[in-house]
Amino acid sequence: MKTSILSPRVKGADYKPDILKHVQIMGILNVTPDSFSDAGVYFSKDVAIEHALAMENEGADIIDIGAESTRPGADMVSDAEQLRRIEDIVKTLAKKLKIPISIDTSSSEVAKRCLDLGASIINDISALRKDPKLGPVIAKYNAGAVLMHMKGTPRTMQQNPQYDDLILEIIDFLRKAKAKAISCGIKEDNIIIDPGIGFGKTTEHNLSILKFLSSFKILGSPILIGTSRKSFIGDVLGLPISERAFGTAASCVIAILNGAKILRVHDVKQIKQVTALTEAINN
Repeated sequence: MKTSILSPRVKGADYKPDILKHVQIMGILNVTPDSFSDAGVYFSKDVAIEHALAMENEGADIIDIGAESTRPGADMVSDAEQLRRIEDIVKTLAKKLKIPISIDTSSSEVAKRCLDLGASIINDISALRKDPKLGPVIAKYNAGAVLMHMKGTPRTMQQNPQYDDLILEIIDFLRKAKAKAISCGIKEDNIIIDPGIGFGKTTEHNLSILKFLSSFKILGSPILIGTSRKSFIGDVLGLPISERAFGTAASCVIAILNGAKILRVHDVKQIKQVTALTEAINN
């Protein structure tokens, strides 16, 4: 079996997922006071650690930890503040979890410290554009790299985003991002792509990405999709964040059928079941 980029760096762990065979569930752990869905809920270290362990128990294949909100309109958070929020949590979870830890950051300093502590993947919404030192850091640690498409920045991305050809423009962006990553020394097999649902897209754009998701297979990298509880689901269904679980599940089914290999979600237990049944039928 090919060694997965998701194999954890935690000493003694024996979890070796194969994203080529099974869709992976990435559980979201936001240790922020202002994330769009679970603002402040897991800001406490003890509560955050407990939730990560619970998600692993519910079937998460990866835990994605973020210390900087990337919701529309969000302000930047300094490297020092990100580390203050996240460092002890990563240090503890690296010893307790048997599944890989992903770090949601665009900072080379934050990435380096978390990789030192045992993280395996860096999930960068800027696709290596924000911090020129991040690519070489990821390469040095032979870590996984999630490269996401975003139009603008979190502060500006939802200000009337427009495209001449949505799918082709995102593919072109991700192709260039992937080439940049490889030029930094990141192994091609360690790259994951994310078309960036909700990051500089209207509701119609997000629906189109899901409908034509299979187009992104041309890039030759595993596709990550993050639709969990996002505003386009609320727009379609007319529901608040707290009532978007079924809409999220429907979007995940479509994503799986159209080629997604990693689903970044809040509701791990439910989406794990959705994924298992979708794959059983599809296979």
